[in-house]
Amino acid sequence: MKDAFGTPQSLLLLGGTSDIGLATARRLVARRTRTVWLAGRPSPALEAAAAELRNLGAQTHTVAFDALDPTAHGTVLGKVFAEGDIDMVLLAFGVLGDQTNDELEPLAAVRVAQTNYTGALSASLVCAGALQAQGHGSLVVLSSVAGERARRANFIYGSSKAGLDAFAQGLGDAMRTRGVHVMVVRPGFVRTKMTAGLPAAPLAATPEAVATAIELGLRRRSETVWVPGALRVVMSALRHVPRPVFRKLPV
Repeated sequence: MKDAFGTPQSLLLLGGTSDIGLATARRLVARRTRTVWLAGRPSPALEAAAAELRNLGAQTHTVAFDALDPTAHGTVLGKVFAEGDIDMVLLAFGVLGDQTNDELEPLAAVRVAQTNYTGALSASLVCAGALQAQGHGSLVVLSSVAGERARRANFIYGSSKAGLDAFAQGLGDAMRTRGVHVMVVRPGFVRTKMTAGLPAAPLAATPEAVATAIELGLRRRSETVWVPGALRVVMSALRHVPRPVFRKLPV
């Protein structure tokens, strides 16, 4: 259960090596989170992340999880919930893809969609069901402002995030009376290893800034969080720009 300050005592991070996910885990562990599960593909990076959190004082476990294998999600994640209640699930996995290459290689584009949307849909439904069964908990889904309006430069990634965002909103409505809080987080450009080498966009954020926004959103029981907050106004305007004009914008 959450403590008197609203901090989850236990966290399941789907995407155990995610920069944003780990920044959030570190922040929560510094508060009062005591148990962390890192779910991801087995790797030295996953073990190193677990070791870091252990050094910060959290009882940390790793679990082999593959977003591209939804047939195993129920079994893999079910074992985590069987170990005890999970107060918060953070869905932080995803791939950016390579737009230029993926337009020419449909199977590569499909992999982006399967990871960012299909895999996330499957994992979210499994976790939401488990949270409902235990009677409490929050599911935080990392979306992106890229899903607000598809851009020529990354419409494959953007379309996968648009699907995830719409799904997570609907899931939140479905879970609202079932004891489960669903929060959609829409960061803009974040300086992470996934975006390394790309030119920084205006209003760029850090993983730590996103983690701060996530913690605040949890305390407020928010349904949607924008990072930074100014992007809510920016995207509201861009959403209504006529397509012929939008195509010419440097976004």
